[in-house]
Amino acid sequence: GPEVQGIIVARDENRIQVRSADGSSRVIIFNDETQIRGTGGFLGSNRKTLGADSLINGLPVTVDTLQYDDRLVAGRIKFRNRDLKTAQMIQNGTAQRFAMQDAAIDENSEGIDENTSAIGENAAATEALRGRLGDIDKYNIKGTTNVYFASGRYQITPEAMADLCEAATEADEMENALLLVVGYTDSTGSYEVNQRLSERRAGRVVNHLQQNCGWKPWRMLAPTGMATADPLADNSTAEGRAQNRRVSVNILVSKSFDEQ
Repeated sequence: GPEVQGIIVARDENRIQVRSADGSSRVIIFNDETQIRGTGGFLGSNRKTLGADSLINGLPVTVDTLQYDDRLVAGRIKFRNRDLKTAQMIQNGTAQRFAMQDAAIDENSEGIDENTSAIGENAAATEALRGRLGDIDKYNIKGTTNVYFASGRYQITPEAMADLCEAATEADEMENALLLVVGYTDSTGSYEVNQRLSERRAGRVVNHLQQNCGWKPWRMLAPTGMATADPLADNSTAEGRAQNRRVSVNILVSKSFDEQ
């Protein structure tokens, strides 16, 4: 069968629907014999063969298929581990967003009778959003702001604080924008130390965005620490290491909203 490249936009038990760059979609069956592999070592060198639960909406994949009559069966499904991590963060963030909105609706329902109309509108808006986000195949990155840190530190400088609030203001002007915060380190130190440090940097940035820049928690995807992954520059030089000690704040807008 043909090699199919695209993004998973739907899944039903042992079938996935993959949408290609040209807009065409194919339904592909997978089974226990299907090899599901991640590449790039992003999730660790010992986690290259993954389970079917990794096949989630929004994940870019390459599928080697076998064709039986008019059906395509996956012999091998390949993807980059970093793409899986991004798809998981988006999935977790949208789930958190739904939970926050549902909680707000429940809280409003305990109020006085004149709130009834507003509660209904909120519920309808949430269900509409849930329906539109349910089949999103990817997000567009509309902008990235990097803030930098001293070696071994996770304190934010006054200049970086201002940059973060500017990024939040820019994102707030975009309808349905979300923020994805990812922390990084240079190559100095052990993996365990760098992982904790990258998580602390990401957490500190999230706190500042929410507490000082007014960014709502339900518009924030789950932050993550990436340790030494994805360096911007060469870690063998002091200048390169300085660029790699950063937190990236990405403004994301789903493709379906962006095309409206």
